Amino acid sequence: MKVLAIDSSNYVMGIAVMVDNTIVGEMITNLKKNHSIRLMPAIEELLEEVGVKPNELDRIVVAEGPGSYTGLRIGVSIAKTLAWTLNIPLVGVSSLEVLAQSGRFFDGAIVPFFDARRGQVYNGIFVKDKAHLVRKSEDQIVLFEEWLKENIDAHEQFLFISNDLSNHKEAIVEILGEKAVFPPVSSTNARPSELAVLGAVKKPVGDVHSFKPNYVRMAEAEAKWLASQEK
Repeated sequence: MKVLAIDSSNYVMGIAVMVDNTIVGEMITNLKKNHSIRLMPAIEELLEEVGVKPNELDRIVVAEGPGSYTGLRIGVSIAKTLAWTLNIPLVGVSSLEVLAQSGRFFDGAIVPFFDARRGQVYNGIFVKDKAHLVRKSEDQIVLFEEWLKENIDAHEQFLFISNDLSNHKEAIVEILGEKAVFPPVSSTNARPSELAVLGAVKKPVGDVHSFKPNYVRMAEAEAKWLASQEK
């Protein structure tokens, strides 16, 4: 099976091609540049480099969110167009689940997150089960400091994986202390190769046309509280 994986859900833009059980090509950039201009040319370049023609693909896998609204729309739109044009299955995978794979061997809570501004983050909790991860919470948007205080006793250690660590590291350490663990910088980018592997075994979406990004909305109470703070 030939799989094309696409992730433009955040600043990190990633593309990977998997042939059977081998990742034959992977491209990652972490730049504040327009995905709408760069993504399709990058896909064409990688496919040409690895010698896979578009009509040879068997499946398109896309990071479905949460993340940047604009980035998600671009990636999902291109993935849907390719799947429909080539008449092949489309699979959506949580952007947070992809990022969490970098911590799959950690003994404790694995917490991937993306900054959502105004003290908020998109996050989830995963734990390892042998070489695989098990989800312990749904993808969500939370007021991060409140979430840290509420979950401080839930696990002995927490591994925080994010390219946005610099925005929140001080608060994490202040609240969790030695319970907080941080990965090396080389493990903070979501890997499109992991997206390809996850998507290769996941059930395709039923209808390509109706597939939408998972933006993850905040709870109504939090939305009202944030609105009140801006008055």
